[in-house]
Amino acid sequence: MTDHPAHPEPVIRVRNLVKRFGDLTVLNGVNLDVYPGETMVIMGGSGSGKSTMLRNMIGSLKPEEGSVELFGQDICGLGEDEMNNVRKKFGILFQSGALFNSMTVGENVALPLQEHTDLDPEIIRIQVAIKLELVGLREARDRYPGQISGGMKKRAGLARALALDPKILFYDEPSAGLDPVTSAEIDQLILALTKQLGVTSVVVTHEMDSAFTIADRMAMFDKGRMLCVQSREFFEKLRDTPKDKLADLSDDQRLIRQFLRGDPEGPLTERKSGEGYEQELFGEGYEPTETVPSIQTTRSKVAAALEDDDD
Repeated sequence: MTDHPAHPEPVIRVRNLVKRFGDLTVLNGVNLDVYPGETMVIMGGSGSGKSTMLRNMIGSLKPEEGSVELFGQDICGLGEDEMNNVRKKFGILFQSGALFNSMTVGENVALPLQEHTDLDPEIIRIQVAIKLELVGLREARDRYPGQISGGMKKRAGLARALALDPKILFYDEPSAGLDPVTSAEIDQLILALTKQLGVTSVVVTHEMDSAFTIADRMAMFDKGRMLCVQSREFFEKLRDTPKDKLADLSDDQRLIRQFLRGDPEGPLTERKSGEGYEQELFGEGYEPTETVPSIQTTRSKVAAALEDDDD
C-alpha cells in the first residue's frame, strides 16, 4: 500500500525488484519511490531483505529481475566505470563507519576528494575542515580511528560520505552499537544535514526510536515483501492502535504493529513458533498425527523410563 502526494520525479525508483541467492528469494517484486529531499526509513526484522535492498540501491548487488533507477538512470546494466560515475553522486555511511585504521580522520575524509577530483591539496584541506565541522568533529582531524569513540567513528564516516557533496545519503544501521544518548545525537545530525544540505536520505534501521525521529516516510519489509510504504504519521497511528481495535486491522497491519511496538506476542512470534518445527525434527513430508511432544512430556517419559530401570 502506498500513499504520497504529488511530487517531482523520484531520485530513486525501484520497480519489480527480485533478488535471489541460490534457491532463496530475498526480495520478491519490490517497488519503491524515494523523492528529493525526503528521509525514507527502510525497516524490518532480521532477514526481511532491507539490507539486500540497500545493496541493490547502491549497485553492489545486481537483481535477477526488475530495475533500480538513480537520477533517472537504470543502474542494473551499467559497467563498472559508468557505475563509478553514478556513485560520485551519493554517499554511504556504513554500519561500522568503515574507516581506514592506518589513516587519520582527516585523511579518511580527504580520500574521496583525492581519488575522484583534481582539486588542489589546499582546497582539499579546506573541504575536509568544512565536512568535519558539519558533523562536529573538526578537533579530531589528526586522530586515528583507534583513538576515537564509536559515535565519533560514525560521524567521521558521515563526514567522508559528504566529501563529494552527494545528492543522496545512504545510511546502514546508523545507530547500531551506540548508547542511547549517542544514538540520539546521530539522529539529530541526520535531521540537521537533511535540512542544511537538502540531501535525500535512505536509512536502513530496526531502531524504532530513531526511525520515528528522522523519517518522513517509512517502508516495512517482511520476508522479502514490501508490506507498506506510508508516512511516519500513518505508522505512528498504527503503532498506537489499542488492543480492542486489532480486529479492524489486516494481517499485515497487525504484524507491523507488533514490530513497531516490540510486543512479545503477536503474528511475528506466532509465526516463528509454528514454522517448520515438526519438519526440522522428523524431516520433510512429515505429517503429524498428534501434537509434537513438549519438553515437559519428554521429561515425564525419561522419568518413567528411569523408574522402570530401578525396578
